[in-house]
Amino acid sequence: MMLIECPWCGPRNETEYGYGGEAHVAYPEDPSALNDNEWAKYLFYRQNPKGLFAERWVHSAGCRRWFNAVRDTVTYEFKAVYKPGEPQPIKTTNAPATNTAAQGGTK
Repeated sequence: MMLIECPWCGPRNETEYGYGGEAHVAYPEDPSALNDNEWAKYLFYRQNPKGLFAERWVHSAGCRRWFNAVRDTVTYEFKAVYKPGEPQPIKTTNAPATNTAAQGGTK
């Protein structure tokens, strides 16, 4: 069993959470201008890297709020959690980090 840290509620059992996919995927600026292939790419095509990855999670059995997390896809270990709108604390393959001090130097 794994504990996941909710930014609002603290650590809770993994069964309380739902996975929301890749974090930091921007909604298209002009959705009506997209063709079918572009919509399919926006809706279904996501990265699946090995290593640190920024993801969205929802605390569905608790506060029901969404948050972001940096998780290692190899070990399943959560490295950081952060609220929407906060800077990503650790550099990952799918979104640039904005807080270099939290990274412990250069990586």
